[in-house]
Amino acid sequence: MTVKRVAILTAGGFAPCLSSAIGGLIERYTELAPSTEILIYQYGYYGLLTGDSYLVDQEGRAKAGLLHRYGGSPIGNSRVKLTNAADLARRGLVAKGVDPLAAAAERLRQDRVDVLHTIGGDDTNTTAADLASYLGQHGYGLTVVGLPKTIDNDVIPVKQSLGAWTAAEQTAIFAQNIIAEHRSNPRMLIVHEVMGRNCGWLTAAAATEYRRWLSEQEWNPSLGLSKERWDIHGVYVPELELDLVGESARLKEIMDRTGNVNVFLSEGAGVETIVHEMEVSGQDVLRDPFGHVKLDTINPGQWYAREFAERMGALKTMVQKSGYFSRSARANERDLLLIQSMVDLAVDCALRGQSGLIGHDEDNGDILSAIAFDRIKGGKTFDVTKPWFQDLLDAIGQPR
Repeated sequence: MTVKRVAILTAGGFAPCLSSAIGGLIERYTELAPSTEILIYQYGYYGLLTGDSYLVDQEGRAKAGLLHRYGGSPIGNSRVKLTNAADLARRGLVAKGVDPLAAAAERLRQDRVDVLHTIGGDDTNTTAADLASYLGQHGYGLTVVGLPKTIDNDVIPVKQSLGAWTAAEQTAIFAQNIIAEHRSNPRMLIVHEVMGRNCGWLTAAAATEYRRWLSEQEWNPSLGLSKERWDIHGVYVPELELDLVGESARLKEIMDRTGNVNVFLSEGAGVETIVHEMEVSGQDVLRDPFGHVKLDTINPGQWYAREFAERMGALKTMVQKSGYFSRSARANERDLLLIQSMVDLAVDCALRGQSGLIGHDEDNGDILSAIAFDRIKGGKTFDVTKPWFQDLLDAIGQPR
């Protein structure tokens, strides 16, 4: 297959891999197919629909490696669902009555794109699946190759999403400073709210990483520098039912003994309960274009902080969210290696005309391959039976 022009877009929320993945793709094409033009769509599918794009020049290609040093996405993201025509018409991205998939396909044709690289999470890649299906059914002959990014690590059937390892590391670093606040008031409750709508992997991995750091520190109990006060006392994920009464009683014993309690709470833990209470009371529950509850509008951390504080007699509560700190970080060494391996395969697949989402396929022996888009789904749950997570619960004394 002759590839004359490829396009790249990033979409959805940020993750610590976007900048590096963009740089890696540009470097790989420059190495293997230097005559191939590289078109950037700014702000993801938003730019694809509006035609906000530019060609990477020679300076951009020569310095593409600099992107490995940065987080965020230099080409911009947005949340756009190409099958939600009503929302896109309301936002002025397509005219009323126009099929956004058709509009996107025509834009790609007009821009003479042979390969489209999408870098995003489950919503981005299910949208890429919709677009790839439309292109195939209507004879566009365009290859779509995706890369999986999500700090939740919740793309089915991808074993490890780009950026998730870095996000766990950064979330643990964030916790070090937040938990240092535990002596800022008597009977202090600290709730560390971690990103993870349906999947508790990031919360669990970050808690494990934090306790690894904890185990390496020296302590001075005589001066109040106590490992128990710095420890995590509860880890709550969407996949485990949260016994509010039982956990409050357990945590109250810790509060009575040490004077503080620190918990890691996945933002998706117990959301159904909160949403139900809001709807029963007549409050509006806001949702994004993909139908997801806007978690920042219901504040799960604040809700659970109030419930826990009342039951354990906390005199002060602090709720801190690590999401924006962790998701915009630059990729760590472990993720850089994963990014490189996926980018190399993504370009190889593109040059031979093979569409799919690049990832280690959990349904096929964890082999790194181009997974057919019709197999991609969001909402993968965290396996709470993993030995390392069971060890974590045992170590902090939390019932399973």
